[in-house]
Amino acid sequence: MKYAFLIYGDEKRQYQPGTPEAEQLMADYNAFTQEVQGAGVIVGGEPLHDTRAATTVRVRGGERLVTDGPFAETKEQLGGFYVLECTDLDEALAWAAKIPTAWGADYDGSIEVRPVMVFE
Repeated sequence: MKYAFLIYGDEKRQYQPGTPEAEQLMADYNAFTQEVQGAGVIVGGEPLHDTRAATTVRVRGGERLVTDGPFAETKEQLGGFYVLECTDLDEALAWAAKIPTAWGADYDGSIEVRPVMVFE
C-alpha cells in the first residue's frame, strides 16, 4: 500500500542555509532518501518552497478567486513529502520515525502519515 508522508515544520524556526545545523539536516535527509531508495520502497517525494511562494485558488459562484499564500494560517507548514510503498501502517510508521524533521526539538516538526487512495 502507498503512504504519503507529509513533512510539517515551523518555517520561522528553520535553520538558515549554510549553517552547520542546516547542513546536518540536509545530510540526514540525504541519508534517509538513500535508505528508502536502497530498500526499494520510494515512489516519489520532493521538498516544497516555503509558504511565501504559495498561491491558493478557490472557485465561488463560478468565479475564480486567487490568494497569495497558503490556505490557512497554521503553526506548522507543509515543507515536503515522500510517497513510499509499505506493507502496512506499522512499516509506514517505522519509516516516518526516521524522517529527520520528526526528530528535532529545535525544528519542532512532525510527519503526517496517510494512506494513498488508489482508484482502479
